[in-house]
This record gives sequence, structure tokens and C-alpha cells, in this order.
Amino acid sequence: MISKVGVIGLGYVGLPLVIEFCRAGFEVTGFDVDKSKVDDLNQGKSYISYINAEDIAFCTEKGSFSATSNYADLKAMEAIIISVPTPLSDYRDPDLQYVEKTTRQISENLQEGQLIVLESTTYPGTTEEKLLPILSSNGLAVGEGFFLAYSPERVDPNNAKFNLKSIPKVVGGVTPKCLEKAEQLYSRVFDKVIPVSDPKVAEASKLLENIYRSVNIAMINELKVLFDRMGIDLFETIDAAASKPFGFMPFYPGPGLGGHCIPIDPFYLTWKAREYDFSTKFIELAGEINTAMPEWVAQKVIEALNTKERSIKGARVLLLGAAYKKDVDDYRESPSLKIINILQGKGASVFYNDPYIPVIEDVRKYPDLYIESVDIGKDFLEGTDCVLIATDHSVYDYDLIYKHSPLIVDTRNAMKGYNDSKIFKA
Repeated sequence: MISKVGVIGLGYVGLPLVIEFCRAGFEVTGFDVDKSKVDDLNQGKSYISYINAEDIAFCTEKGSFSATSNYADLKAMEAIIISVPTPLSDYRDPDLQYVEKTTRQISENLQEGQLIVLESTTYPGTTEEKLLPILSSNGLAVGEGFFLAYSPERVDPNNAKFNLKSIPKVVGGVTPKCLEKAEQLYSRVFDKVIPVSDPKVAEASKLLENIYRSVNIAMINELKVLFDRMGIDLFETIDAAASKPFGFMPFYPGPGLGGHCIPIDPFYLTWKAREYDFSTKFIELAGEINTAMPEWVAQKVIEALNTKERSIKGARVLLLGAAYKKDVDDYRESPSLKIINILQGKGASVFYNDPYIPVIEDVRKYPDLYIESVDIGKDFLEGTDCVLIATDHSVYDYDLIYKHSPLIVDTRNAMKGYNDSKIFKA
């Protein structure tokens, strides 16, 4: 029975996984190239806002967890889980450099009997087309000498209703024995394991989940623009439609898509589809609509300022919320970054506040962007020309924002119930 587990990649996916495996009684080693993360974890510190330091300390103090950047320690692992980033290139092609590099490191240290599981989101076929040849290069046979499977991560940061353990775990193995090994491992940690016929089905299931969300969010964002012209309150319309007890699931608009999943994952399938001479029209259209939302929001800021006879050039705009969703500290692919860039390009003086993100820097798409979160209060709000609510964090004092902001552009319906001509929905 497996007792020693290695998790490669200690970010928003890998770190929660480490905690759950520790709670289940495994001896866990975390691997990461970022030595600062390794040092923090070994001291019982957390660098992700919604993960309590107490949970990290629990794992380290009981002696069931340690972190390292020494990949030679992979030799001692009985199971190895890969949770490294899978971004897109500038041309929206899959960038699997981290997965391939990690797999080569595993191959160099591969021991007979080890189970390898990829959790990073990717296109169908990756496990068998990319990982399997690398791992097989040392002569061990899959399903006999080592075992290989795919199990998509299903992390929803800061979700109070569903934690990692309670979300069913989909697993697909390269061989029946691989599936058996992976199913046995995950069934000791997760409440329910869903075995599927092969890794491609597991890989495709993750993409289907995110494409479903992307397409429906695009539809609701398109209706947002239409209903704005028609003078119809979209949020009220959604609430009315959601009263139907069947056949409808509410999706909500926003300033654009953010996070590492929905803005990126659908295009993994779009890329793979070209191999089969197939065009994924829904995915492409949804991407176009969602990508255009920050521009539309910026235009609403300009229109709102015009009602006060104020030009965007030189205007003091305060953006509230840099994170891609409420109550988290993750600003990867956040639409707020694009909105800041657009407004700055039009001559605005842009400030931002996010209690979870003290500084924005090292953004791949905006390498020159460096901006620090400002403290907000009565005087600062009154000194702005426009307050743009991009992320509706629970900690914001919306009464304070309403009373002291001269103009508010609300992309999240955060000001619901505040009926005033100075509030513009976007």
C-alpha cells in the first residue's frame, strides 16, 4: 500500500492536495523550483490567502510533510503527482514545457513500481503522447514496471460549499492496472472516485467542464451588452429566470474571464482539434466575447465620466479588486489587469485596492506594469473621479464606497439596492 507521496508544484492546485494527503495519513514531500515557497512551507507558513497557516503547520509539525527543491528525492516516492502550470503561448498554443521538464526529472529518478499521475489541465492525449514515451525511455514497461494515470484537478478556491475532499475525483489509467493503482490511491483521500476508460476521457472531461462555463459566461456577457442598450437589468432578469426549478442554471456576467482555467483551457482543445481538421466555433466565439469585456468596461467608465463632463485623460480612476474572483489572492489572467492597461493607455491615472494583493508585478502580458494597492477611506474615495468595482470582495465596505465615491461603475452588481444616478452598471 502506498504511503509516500510526492507532489510536484506547490501552487493553487498542489498545496491543497498536499494538505488533503497529509490529513489522510500519507507521508508527503512537496517539490517546487521556487525556494522561497519551500522555505515558507517548511516553516509552517502559507503564501495563499485562503489556505490557513495552521493547516500547513499541522502537516509539518506532525512530521508528515516536508518541501524540497531536490528532485533526486523523487526516488523515495511511491506515488508522484504532477500539478505544474500549463499556460498558452502568445499564439494560443499549448505550452507544455513545465509538464515535459517535470516528466524528464521523474524519468531520471524513476523507480520500479512507482505510480505517476498528471493533474495539470491539458488536451486529450497528453498523458499517452507526451509523458508515456519519456517515462518509458529507461526500459520499464507501463502497467508493470511503473504506472501512469491522469486525474484532472478540480480546485475551486475559497469555495465554502465544496472542499477538495468532497469533489468527486475523475481518474483514467493508461492500462487497467494503472487505473487500479490510481483509484486505490485517491479513494483513500477523496469521498468519491470516478474511474473512466482511459486518460483521454479524463483529460477531455476537465476541458468540457471549463468550456461549458466559458460558453455560458460568454452568452450572459453578450446579453449584458444587449440588455444595457435595451435598458433592462440583467441581474434582475437572471434572478427571475433562475426561479424556474428545472432547465435553467444561472451564470453571471463580469468584466471578463480570469484565473488559470477558463480563459486558457478551452483553447487546448481548439489546438488539438486542428489535428482532426475540425474548427471549434463555439469555443472561438466564446473566447472573442469574453476577451472583449475589459474593453467594454473601459468604455463604460468613459461614458460615466462624460456624464460628469470629465475626460478620461487625467481622470483619477480607482479600481477595486485585482483578483479574478472574490475573496482570493490570485490575479492570474485577471481582467482587472487588462482594464488597468486600457485606462492607463487612454491617459487615466489608475489606482487600485485589493486587500489580498499588495502589489501587481511580473505580469507576463504586461511586463512593465508595477502598481501597489492603495489604502482607501473617505478622503481617498472623495478624491477620485470614478470608482470601478471589478471584484466584489466581501471585506469591502460598500456603504462607505457609496457615500464617498462621486461616480461608481459596477461590474459585479455589488451596489444592488443602491439606487442612484451616480451608479453605472457594466
